[in-house]
Amino acid sequence: MNKIATREAYGKALLELGAENKDIVVLDADLSKSTKTNGFAEKYPERFFDMGIAEADMVGTAAGLATCGKIPFASSFAVFATGRTYDQIRDSVCYSNLNVKIAATHAGLSVGEDGATHQSVEDINLMRGLPNMTVLVPADAVSAGRLVKLAAGYKGPVYIRLGRPGIPVIYDDAQQFEIGRAIRIKEGKDISIIATGIMVAKALEAADVLKKEGITADVIDMHTIKPIDKDMIIDTARKTGRVVTCEEHSIYGGLGSAVCEVLSENYPARVRRVGVKDTFGESGTPDAVIKKYGLTAEDIVKAAREML
Repeated sequence: MNKIATREAYGKALLELGAENKDIVVLDADLSKSTKTNGFAEKYPERFFDMGIAEADMVGTAAGLATCGKIPFASSFAVFATGRTYDQIRDSVCYSNLNVKIAATHAGLSVGEDGATHQSVEDINLMRGLPNMTVLVPADAVSAGRLVKLAAGYKGPVYIRLGRPGIPVIYDDAQQFEIGRAIRIKEGKDISIIATGIMVAKALEAADVLKKEGITADVIDMHTIKPIDKDMIIDTARKTGRVVTCEEHSIYGGLGSAVCEVLSENYPARVRRVGVKDTFGESGTPDAVIKKYGLTAEDIVKAAREML
């Protein structure tokens, strides 16, 4: 299966947006080769700003550019783009409801060898708690490219969570995407698997394993964490009565929490959360770390079996 990193798709989408709209500007915090904004910098140097290792200044500058009618994409690693800049995002961007896009690469445990200080497992929690913020987590390169372009045309703050390693390409170019509308990839009646980001491919793998055991799974790609697709969550829970959520993020404050919030208020159902269990990560290859912290297709299968 073809594998492409979502950060690669981000860089490509920026180049296309730059050609289409002269108001697109890009800011980076001395990581342009890693975040893949370097292509935009080379082609549109007058619209690219390397802010150095000063992430808070980057977000503040992005907010200023937004007040002038520009559409800024501020880029850094997820752990820096949300943690070091939280005050600026909260007060300068979200409080003023400015049209700033925070595109964060190297999210989650799959950063791998960079270790716990660079493995952001709390960024979705930080961003979805902010008023006016929209949170997007693409599942593959196709969805990343489309969601970046949709974010550019979406008025208001947007956080886009992107990854470092190559991941399986799930979608073809014909797939339609809409912010706030989840995608049902597989139809099933026995259990619902709601996944986001790199975990969508693992959810599909888990569904194939379960199918061999006579268990059919409803597989949902929840690419928008906020505003979350309440209708899809309620619909799949009504169909199966059992939900497994899957995320490369802490089980606290991310997709699992969001799904539980929706169900508790609308259609109480049993839920199992596959995610990082209230711990920091550690250095290791992406595959090794993902396995150690229980984020494999086998872990999803296990959670499904326990519910059944």
